[in-house]
Amino acid sequence: MTITVLVADDQAMVRAGFSAVLDAQDGIRVVGQAADGAEAVRLAHELRPDVVVMDVRMPGMNGIEATAALQVPPRSSDYRPKVLMLTTFDIDEYVHAALRAGASGFLLKDALPDEVARAVRVIAAGEALLAPSVTRRLIEEVARREPARVVDDHLLADLTAREREVLELVARGRSNQEIAGDLFIAEQTVKTHVSKILQKLGLRDRVHAVVFAYDTGLVRPGA
Repeated sequence: MTITVLVADDQAMVRAGFSAVLDAQDGIRVVGQAADGAEAVRLAHELRPDVVVMDVRMPGMNGIEATAALQVPPRSSDYRPKVLMLTTFDIDEYVHAALRAGASGFLLKDALPDEVARAVRVIAAGEALLAPSVTRRLIEEVARREPARVVDDHLLADLTAREREVLELVARGRSNQEIAGDLFIAEQTVKTHVSKILQKLGLRDRVHAVVFAYDTGLVRPGA
């Protein structure tokens, strides 16, 4: 199956570069390019790409605003593309906001061609493009900036006690293998729990589970 991609960046050379790299890959086809967030949203609804590679900083509607807009499907449609954010640094002031807006991963602008292609494939497959080590750095950033919250049990009511346990460990940046060791269960069982957690909470991937856990107060900064 061919993965279709829309590249959005206000710098023409960057757009052309990413487009050329991706078009040269087997199973990936760039269907459009956008110079700003508003054009990215318009073209995404028109061309319906699987993945939008989106720059964070663009004039007018920026990448975060465009990402949020893409999470609201047009009428009579459930279309919501995966969004891969382009960043200058792996953790900058926009990362948490981009996650809240619905981004599923981040890619450095100086990434190698193979890394760009892999990122698109990972995002298209429904996975989040953040390794546990990167997730831990994200958590540290969230913890540094946000005050602790009271646990919102209403939002967590659908989870079993074990699922809450697993969600808390995911939010602390633990990998499936590490969670399995912590809870003395099989890694496949952890994967099943994570899948059920995402389904019950309507979350797209484990990165958004991290944000959710902090937002509901299940995990508290510094705790």
